[in-house]
Amino acid sequence: MSQRKYFGTDGVRGRVGDFPITPDFAVKLGWAAGTVLSRSGNQRVLMGKDTRLSGYMLESALEAGLLSAGVSVEFLGPMPTPAIAYLTRNFRAAAGIVISASHNPYHDNGIKFFSDSGSKLPDAVEREIEALLDEPLVCVPSEQMGRASRIDDAPGRYIEFCKSVFPTELSLAGLTIVVDCAHGATYHIAPDVLRELGGTVIEIGTSPNGININQGCGATDLKALQAAVVEHQADLGFALDGDGDRVMLVTAEGRVVDGDDIIYILARAAQQDGMLQGGIVGTLMSNFALEKYFADHHIPFVRANVGDRYVMEELAKRDWLIGGENSGHIITRQFHSTGDGMIAGLQVLTAMLREQASLTELLGDFEKFPQALVNVRFKAGSDPLNNAQVQAAVAEVEQTLGDDGRVLLRKSGTEPLIRVMVEGRNSEQVQALAQQIADQVDAAAN
Repeated sequence: MSQRKYFGTDGVRGRVGDFPITPDFAVKLGWAAGTVLSRSGNQRVLMGKDTRLSGYMLESALEAGLLSAGVSVEFLGPMPTPAIAYLTRNFRAAAGIVISASHNPYHDNGIKFFSDSGSKLPDAVEREIEALLDEPLVCVPSEQMGRASRIDDAPGRYIEFCKSVFPTELSLAGLTIVVDCAHGATYHIAPDVLRELGGTVIEIGTSPNGININQGCGATDLKALQAAVVEHQADLGFALDGDGDRVMLVTAEGRVVDGDDIIYILARAAQQDGMLQGGIVGTLMSNFALEKYFADHHIPFVRANVGDRYVMEELAKRDWLIGGENSGHIITRQFHSTGDGMIAGLQVLTAMLREQASLTELLGDFEKFPQALVNVRFKAGSDPLNNAQVQAAVAEVEQTLGDDGRVLLRKSGTEPLIRVMVEGRNSEQVQALAQQIADQVDAAAN
């Protein structure tokens, strides 16, 4: 398999103004993607964005490229990433385009694509697009150029979709929920969904100005949400990230409920209801406590590579329904073709109401194992993962932990770093053991 030149694990991403997040590259990308994605004869593409100021520039540049390839573009405006996936499938479009850098700061941005099924593009299609990027841009004849229009009711359509996955016999009446939208793409979606389902909603992070997305708020910074939940004596808090594909929760007492906790809640509820199909997909970073719980309760569990696209691929291959990452990317395949923060949160609320339990009570005695992570920078050309001393250090730590922990060493996908992770039952021990391996990695790398 050839190495992709521009696409990472989640589209094309980088700092605005630096290649490839520039207007000239976006024009070329729009043309190349339009040319490849319309080969089926479907020349309709939907395009949405989050609330970054740079979204306007990239939207216009992509539009020019797509129209020059003979593809018509329908604009959705600021919309969550999973909403664009849903609407692409719902409108029978050839593809959906999302302009977003998800949980990153405003000065970053990215461009990613969904297929007509609402799933991430296969690697083979991304490679076809990349091959065209190295060719000259050639416009179709004037009479064959695409047209641009806008879908004005996109937010309302997605709100109704979110409500449709919530059982009609249930209501959020009596629940007070604080929702933090990270000044991102869910600012005009999430509060309305929860209110229309009957909840009393207190909203924060719903005043985007183009540069405050993910700034001290949202799924990557929960302090403001924790304070608001406690201050308002709310039943729980919802935190979405800038593009709405991940969610973190907060209990009434202010305890953080991450992606691993959410997967535990959803898997346990599905098993109790007799609705668990197969098993659960986590990632290499999923907490060891999850693996232990699933083993004890006879639930199959497999780990995919880090990245929600790999979780989805594993789920589809096995025809399982529930998977996700500790970062809050949660996939419930019976409802959606991609990770969706709102949908995952609504499933937790469903479990709360059906069990007549608080979020704290749903978690019960489930506690994640302490996890220590040490990053070690390495020089180009070195390969510390294959070093004999490093491997011996890993074997020694694994023997020390026995069945009550695990070790993971992996290279970062974006920086020259080796990530050393150790999990076990004792916090001080795992920190010391992680440092023990990291010292060997550092010696081998430098």
